[in-house]
Amino acid sequence: MTATAEFSKYTNEGYQFKGESITLGGAMFNGEALPDTFVKVPLKTLNRHGLIAGATGTGKTKTIQVLSEQLSSFGIPVLMMDIKGDFSGIAKAGEAKSFITERHTKINLPYQPDSFPVELLSLSQQNGVRLRATVSEFGPVLFSRILDLNDTQAGVVAVIFKYCDDKKMPLLDLKDIKKVINYITEEGKEEIQEHYGKISTSTTGIILRKIIELEQQGGDIFFGEKSFEIDDLMRIDENGKGYVNILRLTDIQDKPKLFSTFMLSLLAEIYQQMPEKGDADQPELVIFIDEAHLIFNEASDALLDQIETIIKLIRSKGIGVYFITQNPMDVPASVLAQLGLKIQHALRAFTAKDRQAIKQTAENYPISDYYKTDEVLTSLGIGEAFVTALNEKGIPTPLAATMMRAPMSRMDVLTDAEIAEINAKSKLVKKYAEAIDRESAYEMLTQKIESANQQAEVEAEAETKQEERKSNEPSTAEVIGKSVTKVVTSATFIRGVFGILNKLFRK
Repeated sequence: MTATAEFSKYTNEGYQFKGESITLGGAMFNGEALPDTFVKVPLKTLNRHGLIAGATGTGKTKTIQVLSEQLSSFGIPVLMMDIKGDFSGIAKAGEAKSFITERHTKINLPYQPDSFPVELLSLSQQNGVRLRATVSEFGPVLFSRILDLNDTQAGVVAVIFKYCDDKKMPLLDLKDIKKVINYITEEGKEEIQEHYGKISTSTTGIILRKIIELEQQGGDIFFGEKSFEIDDLMRIDENGKGYVNILRLTDIQDKPKLFSTFMLSLLAEIYQQMPEKGDADQPELVIFIDEAHLIFNEASDALLDQIETIIKLIRSKGIGVYFITQNPMDVPASVLAQLGLKIQHALRAFTAKDRQAIKQTAENYPISDYYKTDEVLTSLGIGEAFVTALNEKGIPTPLAATMMRAPMSRMDVLTDAEIAEINAKSKLVKKYAEAIDRESAYEMLTQKIESANQQAEVEAEAETKQEERKSNEPSTAEVIGKSVTKVVTSATFIRGVFGILNKLFRK
């Protein structure tokens, strides 16, 4: 048996699964794609998370597109966080161009253009389905971690949430919690101190500044109602295809705090709401997080711990999370250890640091008798990648250099007219279009403060009038003097005096 035939047999055996699977492409040996040697991923292990990495221009976006198409075809919804804005073409069918059909002929895989149901989501003012969440939904612990607060400051946030719960004051947006902070340090200081303990104004000042920082990155738009419902990510269209939900983030690339806030709140919300699925045959939802370094570079230690915890636990809910980045070293080792599927596109070695990173990357993959991994990593072409997945028993599949299949949908972005068309047909755009500002902590405290001020004004006015009345009334001495004068000058008194004098003179 030749080395090529031996490799083909070894690979086919390693990628043979009992249940349904998605096909990523064909295995390569000595730089050549082999027909009928398919590299696949079982649906059963897609909730074990994954990593898609590689230098700019090596084909990561098209790989995500292929994965999303395959998932949608099996009725599995997708959420794609699209930082660069180049993923929307999945809504339109592709074209069978010569370079595509040539690629598919090499691996003996038919090519059939197709389109997939899409929802366009937005965290900002872009057209699409508006995503929002309330401050109360975050809870004091998660909200404190997003703000990167220490234990003392987090304790004060917990008191704020407790006070608002006790007083039945909803915390919906950032202006609500800012109003509460101002209230407990000014008008309500004595009330808080009596029932909840003394709170330092320097601590509340730090919390307020952190909230303003979040607000400046777009948090004022994200926090509020109507809150996005997780069930709306899980929709299937009339043809049985899962919806591909594209979160367009092109206008918040310089706002990593908002990006990480949304991602963490979404994962936490999904984890809390989704029931346990155990060992299911396929995932309920798969999430792709593009430019993942934006999260990890800006995240505090507390936030990283929270992300790691959720990643560990959320797979039991049937949710798969996939990180996309240029270098796998962008992802913390603690998170990297949780990832089952790894798709590594080419890396470029321009410096000694690059070469060291390639060597470290190679060590994260299974040892192969057929590849010198660190060397192949630098020689992979566009649309080629190293792949290793987990089989149905949770064992890593053989490492395979893979010629990735081409996307069935358009490999280009939608036009403005096409985007408008999708949004016009969307039921979710209409559902979440209206921003609701119902009575919450801000309005209730404002009313409370105004009522207190009005009462104080009424009391002050009454006191002033009373003092004026007192100043206009005669004093006791004046009253007595006037009474004496009245008596002395009265006719009766005078007649009496004259009567006494007449009697004295007669004597």
